[in-house]
Amino acid sequence: MLDVLKNIFDTFSAAIFVPIMLFIVSKALKIKTGKAFSAALYAGVGLTGFTLILNSYTPIISKVVKKMISNTGINLPAFDVGWQATSIVAYATKIGMIYIVIALVLQTALFFLKLTDTFQPSDLWNNYSYMVWGSMTYLITHSMILGLGIMILLNLYGLLLTDVLARRWSTYYKYPRSTIIALHNIEPAIFGMIMDPIWNKLGLHKVKLNPQTLQKKLGFLGEPISLGLFLGLFLGILGNLKSLGTLSAWGEITNVGIATSAVMAIFPKIAGIFAQAFAPISQAASKQARKSNQGEREWYLAVNDATGYGEPATLISGILLIPIMVLMAMVLPGNQTLPIVDLLALPYMVQGLIALSNGNIAKTVLNGTIWFSIGLYMCTYTAQSFTTVAGQVGITLPAGALLITSFNILGKPIWGLIFLAFISQNPIFIGLTVVVYLILYIGWYRNKNKVRDYLDKQAEKNSLEVESK
Repeated sequence: MLDVLKNIFDTFSAAIFVPIMLFIVSKALKIKTGKAFSAALYAGVGLTGFTLILNSYTPIISKVVKKMISNTGINLPAFDVGWQATSIVAYATKIGMIYIVIALVLQTALFFLKLTDTFQPSDLWNNYSYMVWGSMTYLITHSMILGLGIMILLNLYGLLLTDVLARRWSTYYKYPRSTIIALHNIEPAIFGMIMDPIWNKLGLHKVKLNPQTLQKKLGFLGEPISLGLFLGLFLGILGNLKSLGTLSAWGEITNVGIATSAVMAIFPKIAGIFAQAFAPISQAASKQARKSNQGEREWYLAVNDATGYGEPATLISGILLIPIMVLMAMVLPGNQTLPIVDLLALPYMVQGLIALSNGNIAKTVLNGTIWFSIGLYMCTYTAQSFTTVAGQVGITLPAGALLITSFNILGKPIWGLIFLAFISQNPIFIGLTVVVYLILYIGWYRNKNKVRDYLDKQAEKNSLEVESK
């Protein structure tokens, strides 16, 4: 059975899973078959479009990122192999594949019992984030119970955080009734929620650094297509500092500039196609709520986080953080992690921060710099365990690397603390992680509308400041 599941996940991508789930949800809401089919097809086309553009863009930008790192002369023992390689490790472990079955039942049950507002099975692929932590726990403790236990608990924490973030993400990225669920890419939002009122006290919401203001101030130079060009040229120059006198260097620099500009220009059009998929279910849910004379349930369909990658503020923040995180890796005392492949995942990693700050690039870059720097230490601590797990499933180390890690997946301070509690095998520490979850969940369940309204008001402060100037 596990082999069959693995073959399914190896064969079908999010562009297949999401349309199927969307069609099922649409029929459950009594949407006509034609509309349900069209919605599902729009979702599949949109996700495929996101994948095609990112698969074309990644090889172009990855070359200059690797050159930039090489030019710094950094030599750290823990090599970042990226989230793609990490997902392969997760799906190659037996305990990980066992959890897929558990996750499908758990996530579906929680949604239909109304214990969560997010329908997670539509993004089953991203369960690998739980599976990595569970596999490392099992490796260290040799306990199947602890390995599965941490995956279940992380899943519960992830759903809770997703529920909190869902409305804000859906509103900002303009995808009705949809949100991201990936454990590794929602975690930074915790730090963002803590820091936002602090940044506002310091007046950072008055720093008008967002795509709308840049376009207003700079005219055509501030349009996303122009910003993409300048941002790409900047990154290309950083990667070719030692060869700026050569024609080939400027060929690469301009290529990165045009490619980044293309992402900025094309991505919103694909996003528009993808958003059309959710209009029928949003209308149907509202109609059913009116008929039943009950308040409409606020629920969200989990979607792949590629849906937000190329949004202007997201891509700008992510690219600006690339050289910053290389610098932090160089100067942080005790850090042994060399972020490489997952630097390209930074636009995935900042989406929660962007949504919470309503596109405030200044806040996002500051939050990202602090939180992702702490994440480097968690990568350093867990690198040995992950390297061992990867070795057991046949993953070979890159040349010159002593250890491997994933900056995106394992560089998560909060999830890392839960991991430390479980590998301690101390009932008190493990029990504490469960108690904290229960307290947070009860508080959320009783005050969910207040929390969501608060986050919306905090986000509005950024946009209101822009409009008032």
